[in-house]
Amino acid sequence: MAPILITGATGSTGRATIKHLLQKGLAVRALVHKEDDRSRQLEAQGAEVVVGDLLDLRSVRRAFEGIKRAYFVYPVRPGLIDASAIFAQAATEAKAEFIVNMSQITARPDAPSNAALNHWLAERVFDWAGTPVTHLRPTIFHGWLIFAGKMIREEDRFAVPFSPSGKFASVSTKDLGEFTATLLENPAGHAGQTYPLFGPTELTPSEIASVLSKHLGREIRYEKVSASVLIRSFTGIEIPYLEQHFDAATGMHHDGLLAGTNDWFEKIIGHPSQSLEEFVEENKSVWEKK
Repeated sequence: MAPILITGATGSTGRATIKHLLQKGLAVRALVHKEDDRSRQLEAQGAEVVVGDLLDLRSVRRAFEGIKRAYFVYPVRPGLIDASAIFAQAATEAKAEFIVNMSQITARPDAPSNAALNHWLAERVFDWAGTPVTHLRPTIFHGWLIFAGKMIREEDRFAVPFSPSGKFASVSTKDLGEFTATLLENPAGHAGQTYPLFGPTELTPSEIASVLSKHLGREIRYEKVSASVLIRSFTGIEIPYLEQHFDAATGMHHDGLLAGTNDWFEKIIGHPSQSLEEFVEENKSVWEKK
């Protein structure tokens, strides 16, 4: 079987997908933006690593040489539509047979978030291009609590822009990787599908803070802050595109548009998605006092 092309290979879902594909004994070509310790780790695990840029058609064409199945993921930043068109064109030229496209739960034609609207448009680009495709629409990742690690560890607070009454069932990137790898290994019956992917339990921000408090053995306070405050706490800089997305997603969260649960993980990969409680217990050293 030809290698499977994985973009975002050093990111959370890309790494997880590669891990599961290699465990299945499948060949992987990992597309990375640059060579570094993370790309060398992928090589050590058995992946073929190629350097390229999703906004450069020539490099994506090279990455697609001999490829029939591929995973596409793009970060929350400008350029998604261009990258999707480039990837879809390269897939068409390579006569690829299947693509898994990572979208998001907020993707919809009336999305107030620019990033979410672009994800919906990117789905349409892949649909129009003709290579069989499956769209994944996960809700928020458990892993964003890792980004908030310093705030939780040092200040005992869980500060987010989300509505106090809104709920979402966050998901594990490890499970998303297994889900993606399962589709890429056996695409039969999945082309043309869009899978909304939720964790097993809906929680409000206060309830998430309670989960953290329970497993860390100290009180973690929920605090509502603006998107700009949250992003600066993560990155130290202002990122207007990301701020606009978080602001808009906060409204969608308040309106219940991020809520829901389902059993797609159990149906596709044979077991339920990891709960937030399990994730916090597994990673609690991140938030423990030093």
